[in-house]
Amino acid sequence: MKLQCITLATLLAASMHSYADDKLKVSLTDSAWDGKKVPSGQQCSKFDGKGSSPLLKIKNIPEGANAIVMEYSDRTYKPMDLGGHGKFGYRIKSGKSIVKVPSVKGHTFDLPKNFFLIEAQRAPSWDTAGAYLPPCSGGNGHDYYLTVKAVNEVDGGIRAVLSQTEIELGKY
Repeated sequence: MKLQCITLATLLAASMHSYADDKLKVSLTDSAWDGKKVPSGQQCSKFDGKGSSPLLKIKNIPEGANAIVMEYSDRTYKPMDLGGHGKFGYRIKSGKSIVKVPSVKGHTFDLPKNFFLIEAQRAPSWDTAGAYLPPCSGGNGHDYYLTVKAVNEVDGGIRAVLSQTEIELGKY
């Protein structure tokens, strides 16, 4: 009996380890975005930038996902954390395990094909309104990050989050 319990525990640990290895993987495909410092020019217009969201490559997209949700955040300034710089989705063909997500210009609601708005950036009185507000702290060392979710979506509504991860965008 004791041997069966150890075997069951080993199987459970192995399956949990396997799940962790299958976690959504996100990379910034533009070498200017190194995850440490927001690239010059990628800040908001208030600070002379013409920022756009970084190009992304996403791997290990689980079966059943038909959209990728991106939530842009400023960890340092709580009102702009948890998607305060904009939340939007990108529709993909179901069954794709790897996808490249195009860039979205800051300060506009004119989203590229296959994108849909979930929540506009939360500080339109601070800088120009839009779906995405590029980093906008004025170079005060704020930490910017991105939460990426593989979801099952229908008509802009999220039915289920199937996997998610965070990636650092850098300081500005």
